[in-house]
Amino acid sequence: MEPAAKPAPAGFDPKSAPRHVAIIMDGNGRWAQRRWLPRAAGHREGVAVLTPLLEAAGKAGVKTLTLYAFSTENWKRPPKEVKTLMRLFLETARKQVPTLNERGARLRFLGRREGLPESVLEALTQAEELTAENEKLDVYIALNYGGRAEIVDAARRIVEDGLSPEAVDEETFASYLYAPEAPEVDLVIRTSGELRVSNFLLWQIAYAEFYVTETLWPDFSAEEFTRALEDFASRSRRRGGA
Repeated sequence: MEPAAKPAPAGFDPKSAPRHVAIIMDGNGRWAQRRWLPRAAGHREGVAVLTPLLEAAGKAGVKTLTLYAFSTENWKRPPKEVKTLMRLFLETARKQVPTLNERGARLRFLGRREGLPESVLEALTQAEELTAENEKLDVYIALNYGGRAEIVDAARRIVEDGLSPEAVDEETFASYLYAPEAPEVDLVIRTSGELRVSNFLLWQIAYAEFYVTETLWPDFSAEEFTRALEDFASRSRRRGGA
C-alpha cells in the first residue's frame, strides 16, 4: 500500500526555493504492477504528473528543473517497453510542448542524440526552437542520458579542441558539459524510495541536497513537491565549510 499523502506545508517562501531541482522519476513500472496493469500504463500515468509539477515549480520560485526521463542504461529494457517509451516521448512532445510554450517554459534536452528515433529527434528540435526565447522556467529533459557518458563526451571535446592540461580547470571542464548554462543542482528528488543516483548528473550534483520519498512517480503530487522544497529550505548548506 502506498503511503498516505501529507498536507502541503503552509507559507512556503519562494525566496528559500532551490534554484535548480533535478528529479529521478522512478516507480512507473511498480505502480502499474501493483494494479495488475502493463508497465506502459505506469509510464503513461507518469506523464500526467508533469503539468501540475511544472506549475508548482514555477509558483514556488524554482528557476530550473531537470527531469530524468530515459537513461543510457534503459536501452537494456525489453524492446517492446523501449518502443513504447519512445512513442510516449513523441506523443508528449506533440501534445504538451505548445502548452508549455504558452506558459513560458524553455525546453532543452540532455543526452546523446545518436540512437534516438528520427521522429523523436525532430520533435525534440522543434520543441527547443519553439521555446528558445522563454524565460519563466528552464526545463531540461534527460533523454538517452548518462552522467558518465556526459563526462566522457566533455573530455573528448576538450581533447578535440586541443586544450593543454594546464588550461583545464573545473570551470573550463563544466563549459563542455551538455548544458553549461544550467546552474549546478541544489536539490535532487528521487521517488520510489531507492537510495542511489543512477548515473544522473554526476558532475552537477556534487553539493546537492537529496530528498527521497517512497511515493511512486505516478502518485507524486504538487503538494509533495512543495514538501520537498520546504525540507530543502530547512537545511544548512555549508558546502564543505564550518
